[in-house]
Amino acid sequence: MDSTTRFSKRAEDYARYRPSYPAGAIAAILDGFAQPRVADLGAGTGISSVLLADAGAHVFAIEPNAAMRAAIPLRPDVEVIDGTAETTNLPDRSVDVITAFQAYHWFDPDLVLAEAERIGRRRARFAAVWNERDETDPFMLAYSNIIRRYMADDTESARRASTIDADLRKHGWSSVRVLDFRQEKPVDWDGLIGRTRSASYLPREGPAYETMAAELRELFDRAGTFGGARFVLTTAVHLAERQ
Repeated sequence: MDSTTRFSKRAEDYARYRPSYPAGAIAAILDGFAQPRVADLGAGTGISSVLLADAGAHVFAIEPNAAMRAAIPLRPDVEVIDGTAETTNLPDRSVDVITAFQAYHWFDPDLVLAEAERIGRRRARFAAVWNERDETDPFMLAYSNIIRRYMADDTESARRASTIDADLRKHGWSSVRVLDFRQEKPVDWDGLIGRTRSASYLPREGPAYETMAAELRELFDRAGTFGGARFVLTTAVHLAERQ
């Protein structure tokens, strides 16, 4: 499935149920820039774009999927642009920071980093961010074991195998580093099944979905044995600079 269209039927669930990102991660991305201009690649429904804007950035939310773009909140400090990570439609040397939240694994690395070099100002930063389940938590491990049985493709493996750090170095970015932030949030049944429906690699209807949902409901109903139902995530922020 084309990565630019695979979320078309999931935009509502994505906007409502996808986890957010810690304030510390946003602060690290923008650190050292006063009122930066940010290109948020693969902005989706604007979760990351809004967080960046709330922290003082002017954000260009680059999103190729019409359903996802329509869900981005309307506000003056978030400009929604129909474009791809590889072709942003932004002017040369127009942004201070280029971000990709939960999206870099969908991009062509060489093309997107060439585009980042084109739109980035003389001093620029690139940030690729992923939320990953912390499977040292027993509830997260049990949830993940169910999820893996119903995955329709290897999206999660591709994300974990991303070569972002090597890609950045190859394209001349320096100070490549990774910062990890932990987040934990209790979740109710609506949030648990909604988060699952937002994932493009899992069923959202039909017999496979019903079976998966039944297994998840059984897990949720016995969550007390795991210390409660919650999402425990590690937010990995891959940062690099270009001077």
